[in-house]
Order: sequence, then C-alpha cells, then structure tokens
Amino acid sequence: MKGRIAALVMCALLVLYLVLVAQRAVLFIASGEAVAIVIGVALFVLPVIGVFALLAEIRFGLRTERVVTQLASEGALPVDDMPKRASGRYDREVADAEFPGYAAAVEAAPNDWRAWFRLGLAYDACGDRRRARGAIRRSLRIRRTNP
Repeated sequence: MKGRIAALVMCALLVLYLVLVAQRAVLFIASGEAVAIVIGVALFVLPVIGVFALLAEIRFGLRTERVVTQLASEGALPVDDMPKRASGRYDREVADAEFPGYAAAVEAAPNDWRAWFRLGLAYDACGDRRRARGAIRRSLRIRRTNP
C-alpha cells in the first residue's frame, strides 16, 4: 500500500512539474532567440522521457505484483525468514549463503519463470538490485510466452 501511495504522489508531482516546465518552455520558445528555442524544446523533450520511464516502472511494478500474488496463492514464494538488519535489509551473509540454491534452480530449469522470479528475489536480498530487476524481467518475459 505504501508503494502505491508513493507512486501516486510521484505521478502528481510529475504532472505539476510538467505543467510548470511547459510554461517555461513556451516562454523560452516565444523569445525568438536560437539558444532559448533550443532550451525550450529540451524542456519539452526531457519531461516526456521522464513520463515514459515512470510509466514503464509502474507497469513493471503492477506486473510484478500480479506474479507475487499468483506465487503466493500457489505457495511457491520463498519463505521470508532470513534475519534482517535494523535498516530492514536482509543480512547479506545469510542471503549470500541462500543464493546458490536459487541459481541452481534456474540452471536446472532455465525456462521456468517461477525459478527466475525467485532468483530475482534472491538477488534483491543479496543487495544486487540491477540483477534482481533483470531476473524478474526475464521471468515476466518467460511467463508471457510460456504461462
């Protein structure tokens, strides 16, 4: 629930930002000076890229949430019993010790989207967000082609 509220707040702030930037962009373009026109065009383009990035993240989050719900209903989510630090992050040493089992499951069944998703969760527990997102994205691709 906190994640959804944060996403809605970010969307609202982005809309406010876009309105304010668009006003400035029009002023720059209306000035008629070459440099100001380039700045005005950039002020239109960069927020559009931000919107696409935000929409891609929201889509990724929603798809991931559906997979978590499905795995939870199947009883296929890993048990979350690893110790955590005061910050709420997993104890890295314990997570690293658990990781090889998830990697081996993917090696044994490379087309199993469930194994890839659990590997993504294991990467996340180990603190490797980039690989976690990659493994989860791969899981989502496999799930879409081989449900």
